[in-house]
Amino acid sequence: MRGIACRIVPPKLVSTAVAARELGVSVRTLQLWAQQGAVIPDLVTPGGHARWDVERLRRDLRDKRQRDPE
Repeated sequence: MRGIACRIVPPKLVSTAVAARELGVSVRTLQLWAQQGAVIPDLVTPGGHARWDVERLRRDLRDKRQRDPE
């Protein structure tokens, strides 16, 4: 009898432009949030380009909004 194989699917990482579009903000806004430490990219390429898991980014922003209401 064989066990059930469980495969972990890595998150889909997208560019800052795609992540910003998905969030409905400008690229510059997302870049500023990253520079301020409000959000952290999932990966930074050797060339310095951020890559984002949009679902995680949405969760992080939602959690931050709930913790720190304006």
